[in-house]
Formats: sequence, structure tokens, C-alpha cells
Amino acid sequence: MGTKNNESQLSAGVTRSDRQMADGRVIRYYDTAGQSRTAHDQREREEQPGIGELRLDPLVNEWVAMASHRQGRIFLPPKELCPLCPTRDGLLSEIPESDYEVAVFDNRFPSLRPPSNSWQLPNLAGLETPIVDAAGKCEVICYTAEHAVAFKDLSLARIRTLLEAWRDRTRELSKLDFIEQVFIFENRGEEIGVTLFHPHGQIYAYSFITPRTEKMLQVASKYYQDHGRALLVDVIAREIHDEVRIIARNEHWIAYVPWAARYPFEIHVAPLRFVADLSELDGEQCDAFPALAKEVMQRLDGVFGIEMAYIAAWHQAPVRQGRRELGLHWQITSVRRQPGKLKYLAGSESAMGAFIMDMKPEQSATQLREVKL
Repeated sequence: MGTKNNESQLSAGVTRSDRQMADGRVIRYYDTAGQSRTAHDQREREEQPGIGELRLDPLVNEWVAMASHRQGRIFLPPKELCPLCPTRDGLLSEIPESDYEVAVFDNRFPSLRPPSNSWQLPNLAGLETPIVDAAGKCEVICYTAEHAVAFKDLSLARIRTLLEAWRDRTRELSKLDFIEQVFIFENRGEEIGVTLFHPHGQIYAYSFITPRTEKMLQVASKYYQDHGRALLVDVIAREIHDEVRIIARNEHWIAYVPWAARYPFEIHVAPLRFVADLSELDGEQCDAFPALAKEVMQRLDGVFGIEMAYIAAWHQAPVRQGRRELGLHWQITSVRRQPGKLKYLAGSESAMGAFIMDMKPEQSATQLREVKL
């Protein structure tokens, strides 16, 4: 295994150190206290899985990734065997160091992998579209070395470091010529399908534009053409005018329940100054994010006094199009509607994509605002 340790200085006093793992993957440490990252990955070298397939569903012109090697991934291990905890006596984990702040490493069981140099996404041709390698990149981002905490428990300084890591990965992955979209997200809770309890998120860099983003881009582009400004700017203006769905706000960010929420608890967090992606945030926006983000997650868990299962998804403009039209925002959705009840995506939602809500957005916004922090 190589011992090369590349370092780079980022904003907010964050240093990034890159190390090579035993099987050739890369782990990146994001630190703020001048740590030296020299630990070796002591595990035996394993062969990395091969690349999967992209197949086009001709009924809707959507790409589907086939990644059969993911069947063997780790599923809900006990705490003492958690692969995202630091390495210690009796545990050789994905993190060779004995402690860390924020760490990002290439996924051991990726749905998407870097392709050969000759790779190209085929043109959509219906039934004649050929199978192609599932090009892209998948990474895991660990928020803390502590196992039994959540995003809401992180310090403001740690959230700021995490944001810097998100921004760094967005910038770097966007430079790859086969990447069209960078998606950063967190799944939390068994109800969502989480397979590791350690606080972490994932990064999927796609070689195509995803169906949801394609639809949003289509709508936003038409709106920009008709009005000369981004749709998200006017969405936020309406929320500020109506006020009733806002749950938190500061000088640079706003958090609100959207006008047509699809889930019992859905929160959108957006910068008040329009940007296309995380890399375009300025220093003031970045510094103002942690306090509001922490408050939002505390309010979500405070609604019923239990840990809420959620998906927290960063919507960003694609790498090469829609940069004026499609704005950055963080969408947090929970399927929990009552302490003992979930909203299941049944026939109308799953088969038709037509959501039906049992409560108005204004109701859930009120519940979130009334949480005592």
C-alpha cells in the first residue's frame, strides 16, 4: 500500500489529507486541529467489485443501474463491528486512524464506478439503446468518530467542517468529464432502509441527469425563460410573504415546509441568495448554515420526542447545464406521521407518482415551530 499523504487547505481552517486504503481506494480526512494522518490500513488487500450496468427503461427513458455485487454489503452490524468507527484493537475498520473529525472514502460496494477512458453515455434510442457500464462515483462521508450520535448532536464547528467537505467533494467530482450531476444525501433510520447506524451520508456522482432533476430542470428552465429569474427565488419570496410555513430563518438561510409537501414532515432549507450548488456558497453563507441546520434537525426530532427517520437530500444544479435556473436547496423528508405510524408509499405514490397528503403543510410547520429547543 502507498504511503503518499497529499494535503490541501480549504476554507474555515479545514485541512484535507488523502490516504490510500489497502485495496487501492482513497480516504480523505477533513480536520481543523492540525492532525497528522499517517495510519496505515492494516487489512488484507481485497479485489474491488467490477463495474455494473446502466440499462434504459424505454417506457420512461430513465436509466436504471444494475449493481448485483451490492447484495453482499454489510447489513446492520453490532456497534463493536461498525465499519465506520475508527480502527482500534479488535476492529480494523474503513477508517485506519484511531480518531477523526470528518472522513470521506470511496464506497466499498459502489452502485457506480469510474469507467474506461472510452466510455460514453449512449443516445436515447428506445429498445435499441445498448447496455453501458454504470459510470459514476460513490463515496461515503462520516460525520464523526462517535457512533451513537446524530446530525442534530454535532457541534456547530463540526457541521461547518462537514459543509466544507460537501463543498470540496462537489467541486472535485464536478471536474470529472463523465459526471453530470453530484448528489449528496443522508439516510437515517431503519424505516428508510439504513444498513449502518453510524452517523454518515453518501455522495452519488451520476453520469446522467436523474429523473427528478430532469423534471425540475425542465420546469425551472421554462420559468426562467418566461420571467427572467430563477423559480426558487420566487418560491422563497412566497414563503416569506405567507410566513405560515417558515420554521426557521437567519440572515442567509431559510427553512420552510413547502407549499405542496409530499411527506408528513418535509422541510426545505435554502440560501436566501441564489446559488447553483454548494461550491458557490460564499463564506458568510457557509458560516450561517450550521446553526440553522442544527435547529432544523432538533425540531424534527422534537416533534414526537423520538428519533425521526429521514432522508436529507441536497438538490444541486447539474454540472454543465441549468446553472442559472436550478437553485441549491436541502430537502429533508420523513415518513413518520405519528409516533407509531408511518406514511407508506402505496399504490398512488409508488405506481403513479401521485402523492396524497393526510395533513396540510401548514399543520406540520406549526408542529415544528412549536418544538421547545
